[in-house]
Amino acid sequence: MSESVPTESKATKSLLEVTLSGAIALTKEGNSMTEATSQFEALLAQVEADSPTVAPLLKQLWEEYISVQRSAAFWQVMSDAEKDLSDKMSATHIQLKQNYMRLIQEQ
Repeated sequence: MSESVPTESKATKSLLEVTLSGAIALTKEGNSMTEATSQFEALLAQVEADSPTVAPLLKQLWEEYISVQRSAAFWQVMSDAEKDLSDKMSATHIQLKQNYMRLIQEQ
């Protein structure tokens, strides 16, 4: 019960998948967001031509994906800052403890 799909449709689908994968990969780089968006816009134009009812859903999914990527990047920065602060506080605490121990030994 396999469906017969023309070779051209398979090739187009593969090209669309590759284009979408490329756009997703560019968003993960962080600094290539405009390039990823333009690549997605080209993909969206092709989808609109082939299947106009699917295009709005694809666009909404892309916007949600971009939002999630931005949120993840923000929280990664916050996490890194918190880690740096925690590391500095630990180093300071160790230094204070060592200073206290020296002070006690000197008395």
